[in-house]
Amino acid sequence: MNVVVVESPAKAKTINKYLGSDYHVVASYGHVRDLPPKDGSVDPDQDFAMLWQVDAKAAKRLNDLAKAVKDADRLILATDPDREGEAISWHVLQVLKEKKAIKSQPVQRVVFNAITKQAVLDAMAAPRDIEDHLVDAYRARRALDYLVGFNLSPVLWRKLPGSRSAGRVQSVALRLVCDREAEIERFTAQEYWSVIATLTTPAGDQFEARVAVLDGKRLDRLGIKTEADAKAIVDHLKAAAFKAISVEAKPQKRNPSPPFTTSTLQQEASRKLGFSSARTMQTAQKLYEGIELDGETTGLITYMRTDGVQMAPEGIAAIRRLIGKDYNDVYLPEKPRYYATKAKNAQEAHEAIRPTDPFRRPAQMKRYLGEDEFRLYDLIWKRAMASQMESAEFERTTVDIDAAAGGKSIGLRATGSVMLFDGFLSVYMEGRDDDPEDDDDGRLPKIAQGDALKREAVKPAQHFTEPPPRYTEATLIKKMEELGIGRPSTYTATLSTLRDREYVELDKKRLVPGSKGRIVTAFLESFFERYVEYGFTADLEEKLDAISDGKADWRQVLRDFWQDFSRQIGEVMEVRTAAVLDALNEDLAPLIYPPRPDGSDPRVCPVCHQGNLSLKTSRYGAFIGCSNYPECNYTREFGDDPNADPKPTGPQVLGVHPDTGAEISLKTGRFGPYIELAAEEGEKPPRSSLPKGWKPEEITLDKAVALLSLPREVGQHPETQETIQAGLGRYGPYLLYGGKYSKLDSIDDVFEIGLNRAVALIAERKDGGRGRTPAALKTLGEHPSGGEVTVREGRYGPYVNHGKVNATLPKGTDPQAVTLEEALKLIEERAGKAKGGKTTKAAAKKPATAKAGAKKAATKKPAATKAKAAKADDGALVDSDDDAAPAKAKKPAAKKPAAAKKPAATKKPAATKAKPKADSGDDTPPWEE
Repeated sequence: MNVVVVESPAKAKTINKYLGSDYHVVASYGHVRDLPPKDGSVDPDQDFAMLWQVDAKAAKRLNDLAKAVKDADRLILATDPDREGEAISWHVLQVLKEKKAIKSQPVQRVVFNAITKQAVLDAMAAPRDIEDHLVDAYRARRALDYLVGFNLSPVLWRKLPGSRSAGRVQSVALRLVCDREAEIERFTAQEYWSVIATLTTPAGDQFEARVAVLDGKRLDRLGIKTEADAKAIVDHLKAAAFKAISVEAKPQKRNPSPPFTTSTLQQEASRKLGFSSARTMQTAQKLYEGIELDGETTGLITYMRTDGVQMAPEGIAAIRRLIGKDYNDVYLPEKPRYYATKAKNAQEAHEAIRPTDPFRRPAQMKRYLGEDEFRLYDLIWKRAMASQMESAEFERTTVDIDAAAGGKSIGLRATGSVMLFDGFLSVYMEGRDDDPEDDDDGRLPKIAQGDALKREAVKPAQHFTEPPPRYTEATLIKKMEELGIGRPSTYTATLSTLRDREYVELDKKRLVPGSKGRIVTAFLESFFERYVEYGFTADLEEKLDAISDGKADWRQVLRDFWQDFSRQIGEVMEVRTAAVLDALNEDLAPLIYPPRPDGSDPRVCPVCHQGNLSLKTSRYGAFIGCSNYPECNYTREFGDDPNADPKPTGPQVLGVHPDTGAEISLKTGRFGPYIELAAEEGEKPPRSSLPKGWKPEEITLDKAVALLSLPREVGQHPETQETIQAGLGRYGPYLLYGGKYSKLDSIDDVFEIGLNRAVALIAERKDGGRGRTPAALKTLGEHPSGGEVTVREGRYGPYVNHGKVNATLPKGTDPQAVTLEEALKLIEERAGKAKGGKTTKAAAKKPATAKAGAKKAATKKPAATKAKAAKADDGALVDSDDDAAPAKAKKPAAKKPAAAKKPAATKKPAATKAKPKADSGDDTPPWEE
């Protein structure tokens, strides 16, 4: 039996049919290992040793695969034909070796660019070894992304609270968007005019000509600058005699575009179909994996992650046969067309995206496809067909006209084009991002040199130059490709990360940088300029390509990068936050302190007129505040109109509490708006911060009373009769029961949740914190007191489990290599028994006490700055060049001892806090402690 490993179950099912009963095809479900999101996963001090962790979801599949391979005659690794696919094959092989599943069986690597029977059989007939250079390039890329994300992001958190992450590719893409926005803001519209004359030929046919020559000089687009200049030209033309002095007709050809690469497919699908890059790739994946045709699953397109524009000879031959069959012979060039990519750093390791069989015409496939699949297949099919067709032919006519009056002459020009042969345009025309006015599309009447022309009308028109347009997803991808930033598999993930981090937002399909994105970019340009330079990032991509070609050592590339990068990290960490804000105030001054209409100093507070405005940060993001705080509490959000009338800054009385008669006010503090209930002198007034999503201008008396009434008693637990409360805390809405917190989805739940649902949520937390106990990675055997001992993957890393006792594995321990004896010892220690003592069944089931947990937390090494990188955003920090995204990152186990086991019941809900609390830098919510 031959065991074949592919990436997806759909592909496994299809290929199993192709290969027959002598083959067993299994799916890896993408990447099976990744770098755990904690400090030490890449160790520069150990020459960049990398600690790989098996994904919890992949563990069972790998165990099943290991069993299958032990009895197999041969292992065939058939993952995707790119660097990511090579890496997945390498990971699978490494895990199988660690499990000792590989003995004397041969291990082979095969690649196919299309999921068709012939392509798969041809690949099986030409196996090779895993390409070490490709794996090295993958490891270097993952290490770089990890080192940047896990070292740069903590600097952001320390210096710019509210910022979420930075990354090697992500931050450069963000800079492109921010630079374009700054360019738009700096733009000053320039006035210009055009003058167009409507003329008639001797035969009575009308056409239009534009003023093109003035005072013997050819005018550019901005040549006529003022209305006075335009009026003088109009006056001249009204008195002038018009004569055609030159008529020139030239043949022109328009050649077809090459077939699609990943980026051009994303761009064209955005322009013509309105697809996002993610939607395009998801749809293309379905077309690649195939549909059911005549009882057999067949891929409709070749592999969709590529930067090559060439097609395989058999693909070209099939398309040329179809052109000859469906079109006249004049549409088929004498020789095939061959293309070379113009993109920087393109690998061209794979062919372009094309139909696996062009004779599967879109109209015939429509009934088998969903709407998105059909539209994208139609686009790919037409582009591939057009790429091998004849050029379109045009005749472009240019008429130069002299307008003479009073011894002075002004030149006009009329242009037009006529299509003589449509060629590839009969199938496909490439879209444009911004279709400009095209003056050459019209057809001119017959005009002969020397013809006298009659003036019918002269029209001046005022215009203003426009700023460059904001990037769309398509144009940003195009720009990144031109600069050599990122790779085909990274574009979609990069754009998604920027939106998820709220660094950019989509407005009418245009990417607009948010305040967080602008500040992060300004910070990186000020303190890490080299690492967000376009040239530096592209140069690093070239080095990674050199590794894949076997021309560079991957560890040396990392050494060269880390030497300067680590020094820069250390230097910036020593910079005081005040100095950082001073630098940002300077860099962003044109944006946040523009000139005022009255000419006054834009840095002076518009309310107190004494303090100076400056950029400030909090865990909620950046804002502009007055230096005269707390006497003056003027603030405005970053991005608000600086010259708008200041919002009221004093307390706003909402009304009186219906029960107590005390006054309720809406106030703004250093850390945002909050509600306050008046109290007797000397007493602490009850306060509550506004929940996320509640705007100060929308707060009513009823909402304020509801907030101040929290925590709300939901009811008594039916089993214990203990009270369940719903409240709002620093980390959001929660349920409190038995001294423990359970997270609620929204603030509405705090006011609406009933007893039944509350009990269900508490039960879910009890069963595993997030709904269920993680599945076992490995069963080690029976405990002496009864019950299975298993290895599981938790939020904070792997652990061994017996009953209700969980014991964390020591750092660096391979969960797959743990023995039953080692597990029993760990469980025994965790349950509080003496070493060597026999653990009773009752003891095994006894939960660890809070005291024991606190002691265990205290023995852990405090989280270093780098380790904190895994806290924000659930650890999703690092740019990934993976086409199959790794599993969601988990927070490291390291916590501050005091916070780790602090009794939850001692926490005060937000409503009883004295004032909105400053950001402490610890993002661990109470229900995750």
